[in-house]
Parts: sequence; C-alpha cells; structure tokens
Amino acid sequence: MPTRHACDLPALFKQRFGREPMLFRAPGRVNLIGEHTDYNDGFVLPAALDLVTYVAIAPRADRLINVHSLNLGSEVSFDLDGAQQPARNWSDYVRGVAAELLNSGYRLCGADVAIFSTLAMGSGLSASAALEVGFGYALLSVSSEAIDRLKLAQICQRAENEFVGMRCGIMDQFISCHGVAGAALLLDCRSLEARPIPIDPAIRIVVCNTMVHHELASSAFNQRRKECEDAVTLLSPALGGVSALRDVSLTQLHAQAGLLPALIYRRARHVVSENARVMDAVAALEARDFAAVGKLMNASHDSLRDDYNVSCRELEIMVDLSRRAPGTYGARMTGGGFGGCTVSLVSAEAAEGFADVVGPAYKEATGLTPMIFSCYPAAGAGPAHF
Repeated sequence: MPTRHACDLPALFKQRFGREPMLFRAPGRVNLIGEHTDYNDGFVLPAALDLVTYVAIAPRADRLINVHSLNLGSEVSFDLDGAQQPARNWSDYVRGVAAELLNSGYRLCGADVAIFSTLAMGSGLSASAALEVGFGYALLSVSSEAIDRLKLAQICQRAENEFVGMRCGIMDQFISCHGVAGAALLLDCRSLEARPIPIDPAIRIVVCNTMVHHELASSAFNQRRKECEDAVTLLSPALGGVSALRDVSLTQLHAQAGLLPALIYRRARHVVSENARVMDAVAALEARDFAAVGKLMNASHDSLRDDYNVSCRELEIMVDLSRRAPGTYGARMTGGGFGGCTVSLVSAEAAEGFADVVGPAYKEATGLTPMIFSCYPAAGAGPAHF
C-alpha cells in the first residue's frame, strides 16, 4: 500500500465515498508514571500526545456503518440494527463502541467513515483508545447527539472491556477525551477527578518505541488484574472491607503480608507503591525537582520489572540506554508492558541529541531501529483541521 499522510484523508474519503466529510481527531497518550494502577482505582499521570487517530465521516440515510482503515487497507461494514459479534481484529474497537453507544441510549445514524492514525497499534501509546474515542466522538457528532466527554470515555472503556475483551482501566480513554495542551493530568481513577500538571519548559518528555510487541501482553494484562482482585479479596477481612488496592497503604500491606501468597504480594506491592510514587512525582514536578521525578520513574520501572513482571529484554535495553544518556533524569516503560514504548524525562537542552545517542546503541544491541521523539502534551478529542 502506498504511504499515506493525514492530509490525504479528506481527498481519499471523497474519492471512496463521493462526498465531503467532517473531520475529527483523538490523541494517544504517554503515561509519565502510574502503571497498572488505573484498574485498581488508583492514581495516574498521563499526557495526551500529538500523535492521533483522524476520523473522516459523513452521515448516511440508512443504518449501515462503513469503516475504511487507510493504515491497514481494510474495510468493515455492519448494520446498527444487527447484533454485533467480535471479529477478533481491529474492527472490534469500532463495532464495540457503536454497540455500547446504542446500549447507552444514543440515537445513531449510519455513516461512511475513513480512519488514518499516526499511532502504531501495540506500541503502548494507546492507539486502541484513540480509535475508540475518535470514532465515538465522530459518530455522535454526525448523529447530532450531545457529547459528554466523561460518558464517552466510560463507554469506550466498556467497549474495550466487554466487546474486545481487554480489561483495561479508564486512563487511556479518559486522557484521549480530556487531554490538556501543555500539561499532564493527575487522574484519580476512582472519583474521575483530574487536574492539569503543567510540563515545565525546562524538560522534555521523550518516547522511545522499542518496535516489539509480544503476544503475551493481552492475556498477561488480564491475569495481572485478576491477581490484584485476589489480593483485595484476601486483604479485605483484615483491613475492614477494602474494595481496591487503592485503599491499602504500604504499612498495611507489609503488616498483612502473611495473608498473601508471594506472587500476589508482589503484585499488590507494585500497585500500592506505584500510587505513592504518582503523588510524590506530582509534588516533585510542581517543585521543579526533576531529579526526584526521575528517581521515581526509575523506581516505577524497577517495580514493574521485579514485582509485576511485565518487562522484556528490549524494554530493559532501552531503559538502560536512556538512563545513561546525557541529560536524562529518569526512564521507564510506559503502557501495559512486554514491549511497546519507554518514556524518559530529559532536560530541554539535552533532548535534541537524545535520539542520536540512544537510537544507534539500541539498534546495535537488538538489530531494531527504534522510533524516538520528543512530545508536547496535546488537547483531547475534537474537530480536526488540515
């Protein structure tokens, strides 16, 4: 398939469907710190990316949804009045969102849709949530339905949980809907309250794509969630009925360690300590103590590797190289693990040379050419302009 660019989308839509589309966008995300805490009612600190999924859409008079993916050269069609069944491919994200919107009482029209993304699936930058949110936002817009960003995030999460079968938390869909330009969001995944944490111009967020995605990721993700739920079940009688690991302190966890099998204890220790690291990182960012933020990011990665066991060889190589690069405060995996991306906090003056140091060394160690870029936090989903 020829190389496509986002600016080609309107013309390609018109060529394929014979009319002018409306254009929307929804961003991916990078999570600075707070991994595997969202489905434990905890705290996260994501930022929306300027890498996005673009959606071109026009309403139809009937109830058909036709969706064409420019990236994949693939198309799916389905009837909104028909029962939707998972196809076990990319189309499940749009089918699931449409089904959940209908289940939530929205009156949807049919639509022709073309999608183009600058996010790579499986990279750990939440391409799936960007697809869900972008499609949902666009479909509501052409159906003349009011858009409540929080409801849309929750609907998209349900689609991924129940239709796709990935038991993710709310973070990815929430930040895709609510991203703030120039800031990360401190999100309480229980109350869904969020506040922006501005990213100081003295630092840069640098993302490194390892270019690997191990197939273990989805099944292991769901297994980790079950292990956390098991920890809550075992701790609850001793701690007065806690409902999530969010409710457990490190002191309590250490005191009740005898109640948990060793593996379950390590899983819980990661989540409980990670929640504390998120709050400490926010305080350090606001105090401009970037060295402290970096140490917390390093500790987060080490906990994900040692207690949560979601790392892999390529992630370890990338994190090690990133930590040793000049001007790096800290580096960690971001996303579910088993490949995907790392995130580094780098001084602004060193960021430009970061890729020249890390990229060749990673290729020499793995044979893979990584994608490395500095990112500036972007706004959440909305209309797109080319």
